[in-house]
Amino acid sequence: QVQLVESGGGLVQTGGSLRLSCAASGRTISTYAMGWFRQAPGKEREFVASISWNGDSTYYGDSVKGRFAVYRVNVKNTAYLQMNSLKPDDTAVYYCAAKSQLSQVVLATASWYDYWGQGTQVTVSS
Repeated sequence: QVQLVESGGGLVQTGGSLRLSCAASGRTISTYAMGWFRQAPGKEREFVASISWNGDSTYYGDSVKGRFAVYRVNVKNTAYLQMNSLKPDDTAVYYCAAKSQLSQVVLATASWYDYWGQGTQVTVSS
């Protein structure tokens, strides 16, 4: 089992930045693909970003391309989501997810992932 805990959320003004962390425990995530999703009130869960097991491949949702960056530090068993130029539309609960996957193929579908964190709230004020 892999336990995931997100942190780093909070309240930020439009144009600001936040860095979310996803700390894993229970197993090393060095062989896991990691994903970030978000869900705003009344909306479906949305793909934000993902990264392959070794960090060689990254993928982004269209709404965050050029503003967000996903990376990982496997020796720390942690994945990160750097969010810049935040907008009010980025307000949501952000979740990290993990899937055992030793390839560069990382899907943007929530159901593909096996493990999820509890989420962290990000609020962007206008």
